[in-house]
Amino acid sequence: MDSEQRRKRKRVYKPYSRAQYLSVRSLILCCSFLVFLLFLSSDRLPIRTVSFKPVLSVPTLSILSSNSIQDSFNRRFKLFPLRVEERVLFPDHLLLMVSKKIVPPQSLDCIYYKLSNSSEKSVSVKIQPVLSIDEYDEFRWVARCPLPPENYSAIVDLKRRGVVAERRWSFRGNETVHSWEKMAYAAVLDGKTVVVFVKGLNLRPHKESDHTHFRCQFGLGFVLMTDAVAAAQEVVRCLLPRSIRTNPTKAQGIRVTVVHVNANGRDYAPVPSVARIYNSNSYQRRKNKRKYELCVCTMLWNQASSIREWIMYHSWLGVERWFIYDNNSDDGIQDVVKELNLQNYNVSRHNWPWVKTQEAGFSHCALRARNECKWVGFFDVDEFFYFSRDHRRGLPGQNSLKSLVANFSSSKTVAEIRTSCHSFGPSGLSSHPVEGVTVGYTCRLQSPERHKSIVRPDLLNTTLLNVVHHFRLRAGYRYMNMPESIAVINHYKYQVWEAFRAKFFRRVATYVVDWQENQNTGSKDRAPGLGTEAIEPPNWRLQFCEVWDTGLRDFVLANFADPATGSLPWE
Repeated sequence: MDSEQRRKRKRVYKPYSRAQYLSVRSLILCCSFLVFLLFLSSDRLPIRTVSFKPVLSVPTLSILSSNSIQDSFNRRFKLFPLRVEERVLFPDHLLLMVSKKIVPPQSLDCIYYKLSNSSEKSVSVKIQPVLSIDEYDEFRWVARCPLPPENYSAIVDLKRRGVVAERRWSFRGNETVHSWEKMAYAAVLDGKTVVVFVKGLNLRPHKESDHTHFRCQFGLGFVLMTDAVAAAQEVVRCLLPRSIRTNPTKAQGIRVTVVHVNANGRDYAPVPSVARIYNSNSYQRRKNKRKYELCVCTMLWNQASSIREWIMYHSWLGVERWFIYDNNSDDGIQDVVKELNLQNYNVSRHNWPWVKTQEAGFSHCALRARNECKWVGFFDVDEFFYFSRDHRRGLPGQNSLKSLVANFSSSKTVAEIRTSCHSFGPSGLSSHPVEGVTVGYTCRLQSPERHKSIVRPDLLNTTLLNVVHHFRLRAGYRYMNMPESIAVINHYKYQVWEAFRAKFFRRVATYVVDWQENQNTGSKDRAPGLGTEAIEPPNWRLQFCEVWDTGLRDFVLANFADPATGSLPWE
């Protein structure tokens, strides 16, 4: 009897209970959705308060209108300014760092704000097109904006072109504006250490510094500090925290900076930082593959017209892999690199927006190339290797540079090969030679100037100290000077005036004085007698001509010119 009554109760109450459950659940979901919509329509989003915070307004959302809902979503998620994560103020432009996921392919504009009066809600807005936008790493993009107009804030936003910017709403992340004079700007994992690139420590050029004066600070929600194990110029190497050493994936996206330690062992304030650790798989993917015998790394600015000749020529000599560090070019170099890769030249372009950091950039490249390359050459796009002995003997020159370094790949002592440079002048020309520099310029100074190096990146000193032309090596290893009778580098340093004037306005080396500065005017990095202004000297086309040298021209015409037309592959 009791069991029969229980069965009846179940039959009676089971349908009711399920219906009741669905009704309550539906009510909760509806309420949650309404709260979410009200939250979106609110002008008082819970974003942290700042002293200067212009806002963009959006009309109040009507929860009864589907069109209003759609319009609001469009405004909120398609028309708002892009989320700027970092801002860095350079002397001639403002750099904005944004998440790769929200950067669109279309054109962007920079939004500048000025408070019109004491009210934070009354804001004047100006818009200027971005100077350039480019991928920085696998997770971030960078946009370069003109400097803010007078009385406008450096807290600049980005928006898609064509979107109205006068709405009152803010979607900002970090609103700090960093000064390029002092900041950590890049970081790379290297085994159990992290290498941090930092501006403004004022370390001695070309000298190793006392690493005990520095520590690294890691932002993991709580602050972790580790000791530095090496320091030189703009590079500080620190131990990784134990939690990261045992699980490197924890380092992904972590901000890291450098802290100076005073004589009493107390820490100064950490250096401002935009440097984040990204354990990129692209740097590691060749670990279990055969290394390239010979790679080349260079840093350039607006030399897209020059790299075809440089890469095609040296690839024929045996260079297998190219690392191009692009220092804010705006001459379409991306298209040239793409075209070269379509022709099976193995070229990667790395956007390096940090001005006057060539030494640090080469240290960064040495770390990047170490897992891929046995040897890495560091020389410029106006420098060309020439094997004069092989040419005189009529020997084939193909792969000659690769074969040379391969002879020392198993050496127990040699870790660097240095080759002397001969500086060529305008050679009587007034316009750039269409055949390329190797054929057009044939007159040079008699004595060589400086040298450039090819190194074994796994045998560099832990400081990664370099002076552009060569690196400091591990203890027990040495460099070898290439005899000039075997090989030299033709450095097309003083080209026709139009080409040289472009070079005059931009120097990438950290510790080399700019042309315009009235310092160290006798340096070999300057044109003798040129001074500090880009004014063409009398008879420029006839200067720097002491020896007529047509060796490389003849070599190029014999090995690269089309037999039928005489044209060269890079014309």
